[in-house]
Amino acid sequence: MTDVPPFAAVVRAALAEDLAEGGDVTTIATIDEHATGSARFVARQAGVVAGLPVAAGVYDAVSGGRVRFTPLVEDGARIKPGDVLATVEGPLRDLLTGERTALNLLGQLSGVASLTRRWVDAVEGTGARIRDTRKTIPGLRALQKYAVRCGGGVNHRMSLSDAALVKDNHVAAAGGVVEAFRLVRSKYPDLPLEVEADTLEQARAVIDAGADLVLLDNMSLDELRAAVAYAAGRAELEASGGLRLEDARPVAATGVHYLSIGALTHSAPVLDIGLDL
Repeated sequence: MTDVPPFAAVVRAALAEDLAEGGDVTTIATIDEHATGSARFVARQAGVVAGLPVAAGVYDAVSGGRVRFTPLVEDGARIKPGDVLATVEGPLRDLLTGERTALNLLGQLSGVASLTRRWVDAVEGTGARIRDTRKTIPGLRALQKYAVRCGGGVNHRMSLSDAALVKDNHVAAAGGVVEAFRLVRSKYPDLPLEVEADTLEQARAVIDAGADLVLLDNMSLDELRAAVAYAAGRAELEASGGLRLEDARPVAATGVHYLSIGALTHSAPVLDIGLDL
C-alpha cells in the first residue's frame, strides 16, 4: 500500500472546526465521563476504502491515545455494504466526539478512491493510466492524491514547483507554444515539463521541439490517434478536458499514456460510511 502522507495538521484543523471553544456539549451532557464502549465503522456503499489511518489519527487526537482503533481492512481494499472497516474501543465520550470528524475525512477520501477505481477499471488492459490534477480541496491535496493512489491512479504534480506545466495562458504570454516550452526548459533544464497543446499543430510542434510529455486538451478521438501516430514514441501523451467515464476506454484505446481527470478530486461523491455503537 502507498505511504500515507502527514495528516496531523488536517486533523487538528478539522477538530478545531468541530469542537470550537465549548467542546461536544451534547456528549458532555448525555454521556457519563467514566462510561466506555465500542463501535464499528461500517460501509453503507460499495467502493474502495481510503483514510483509515487518518480516522485513527482523529481518535488519537481526541482521546490522547485512550481510544483503541483497530482497522480490519487496508486502504485500497474494495468494500461492499455491510463490511466492517474498523473498530474503536475506549471512553464513550471520545468515541462520539470524534465520530463526525473521522467519518468526514474517511468518507471523502474513500469517495476519491472509489471514483478513481471506476476509471482505472474502465481502462484496464489498454496500457493507459488514470491521473489526477491540482483541482483539489485546499488543504487536502496530499490526502486526496493519496486516495487517488489507493484507487489505482497516479499523481500529477503536487505543487507549482515540483514540475512545470505550460498552459494556454503561458503560451499566449510567451508568444507561442514552442517559445514557452524553450523558455521553461532553459530556466529549469532538469525539471519535469509538460506542455498543453490545444491543436494537433501545437502538439506536433512541441514534439518536434523535444517535449517529453504533451497534454492533448479537448481533442477528438481522431485527433488523439493522429497525435499518437505522429509522436511515435518520442513523447508521452496525456488526454485531458471534458472526459467522461463512459468514454474512458475509447480514449485510452487511442494509445495515449494518461487520462487526466480533475473530477477525481473536485467532484467525487463522498462514500457513505457509518459508525455504529
